[in-house]
Amino acid sequence: MSAPAIKPVALPSRRLGVIGSLIGVLAFIAAVLPHWVVPIIYPPPPADQVIVDTGHRIKDRIIARVKGVEYQSPKVEKSAGRSWSEAASITAISLGLLAILLSVLALVFREERLLAAVAATLGTGAIAIEISFVVIGVLILIAILYVVGNIIGLF
Repeated sequence: MSAPAIKPVALPSRRLGVIGSLIGVLAFIAAVLPHWVVPIIYPPPPADQVIVDTGHRIKDRIIARVKGVEYQSPKVEKSAGRSWSEAASITAISLGLLAILLSVLALVFREERLLAAVAATLGTGAIAIEISFVVIGVLILIAILYVVGNIIGLF
């Protein structure tokens, strides 16, 4: 009696999962790192200057409305820090979506589920971080406008 033949076990491919995970890590880095590095390299203007400038714009807008003329907002040039932050945000969301797409493709082609889950989690996390920074920025803007409105007596 001979020994039973051992059939080789085919391991599932990992290509899409690994690529998706690497892209997910890049998306996560693009989402987190610029919010720490860009303000160090290109510091934002002081808060009191932003509040004063916002107050002047609100005052000019109110004066234009009272006079019945159309308000012409001044052209504001984007700072280098803002350009870098916007580019990083677009990159993080794009890479996050690509990581999620590769995760779905890895599942469709029956690749290893763990790597597909890692890629999807990293991509989703990068997108969530970007959305949370936008929401925090909107809340801060609302708070600043409320403070300026209270100072000039709008509220």
